[in-house]
Amino acid sequence: MEDPMTDLHPFIAGLPKAELHVHHVGSASPRIVAELAARHADSKVPTDPEALADYFTFTDFAHFIEVYLSVVDLIRTPEDVRLLTYEVARDMARQNIRYAELTITPFSSTRRGIDEHAFMDAIEDARKAAETEFGTVLRWCFDIPGEAGLEAAAETTRLATEDGVRPEGLVSFGLGGPEIGVPRPQFKPYFDRAIAAGLHSVPHSGESTGPQSIWDALIELRAERIGHGTSATQDPALLKHLADHRIALEVCPTSNLATRVVPDLDRHPVKEMVAAGVPVTINSDDPPMFGSDLNNEYAVAARLLDLDERGLADLAKNAVEASFLDPAGKTRLAGEIDDYTAKWLAR
Repeated sequence: MEDPMTDLHPFIAGLPKAELHVHHVGSASPRIVAELAARHADSKVPTDPEALADYFTFTDFAHFIEVYLSVVDLIRTPEDVRLLTYEVARDMARQNIRYAELTITPFSSTRRGIDEHAFMDAIEDARKAAETEFGTVLRWCFDIPGEAGLEAAAETTRLATEDGVRPEGLVSFGLGGPEIGVPRPQFKPYFDRAIAAGLHSVPHSGESTGPQSIWDALIELRAERIGHGTSATQDPALLKHLADHRIALEVCPTSNLATRVVPDLDRHPVKEMVAAGVPVTINSDDPPMFGSDLNNEYAVAARLLDLDERGLADLAKNAVEASFLDPAGKTRLAGEIDDYTAKWLAR
C-alpha cells in the first residue's frame, strides 16, 4: 500500500527548517567518511561508501558509541575538520535547513594532536563559507564526551570559555556520549563555568537512562533544552515541569530506533510528549549513520503525530522558537516558514 505520508515529502523538502540536535562527526556522509578513511589507511572504517551501510548497523547503544568513535578517529588534521564541516553544511542546505546548531566535540580532536587554534579556524572558516555560499547559518554547541570523564570536561570548558580560543559561532554547551555509568551531577562545576561565560546549557539526558537523569540535567546542569529526553514520559511530574517551563526536548526518532532506545517507531514516546504540552523539536542526530536526514525525520513525525502541512510548519517553528538564534533571526525564519506554507496551500 502507498504510504499516506508520501504526498507530504515534497512539502517537507521545501520547508525552511532549523535543526538543534545534530552532531558534527555524526553528520559525515558516506562519501566523506570514505574519503577520510582513504586518507588514513590505518583505520578500520571501510573506504567503500556502500560497505558503510553494514558498518553503521548497530547492535545496541554501546556498539553505536564504538563505531562513532572510530569515525571520530578519522578527523586528524585541520584540513579534515574544514572538509567535514563544509560538506555537512552543503548537505544541510540541500534539505533547506536554514539554521543549525551543530554539536562539536573539540576534545576529541585536540587530544589527537590538532592544534586548538587551527581547529577553531577550520570550523569558523567553514561556517562563514557555508553562510555565504549556501545561505545556511551554523552555530556551535561544544559538548563534553561523557565517556572521557572529568579531564575532558575541564578541557572542553576551557576551549569553550577562554578568550582567544572560543570561536565566534559558539552559543551553547552540552554533554554527550553514553549516559549509563556517567551521572550528570558530576559535570555541574563545568556547566556553571560555561553558563557564567554566557553559553546555554543543552545536555543529553534520558536517552538510554531513566527520567532521573533528566531531573539531574535540569537541576544540576540548569538545562535550557534536553537532548533526547526519551524517558521523560515515564514521569508525569517531569512532563508537567517541562511543559510548564517551556523546556524543549530535542527528539530524534530514527536515532532512538537505530540505537535500540525504542523497540520500534510506533512505540516512540513523542506522541505522549506532545499530548502533555511539552515543546518538541525534531532532529536527525547522526543522520548518515542512521540512514536518515532531517527531511525523513519530519516525515516520520508527520506519521507518528498525524500532521498535515500546517502541523509540520508548526513543528518547524517549534525549532526556531527553541533555538538560540537572535530575536530578529527567529522572526525572519518563522516568517519564511509561514510564507512558504501559505504559498504551498494556495497552489
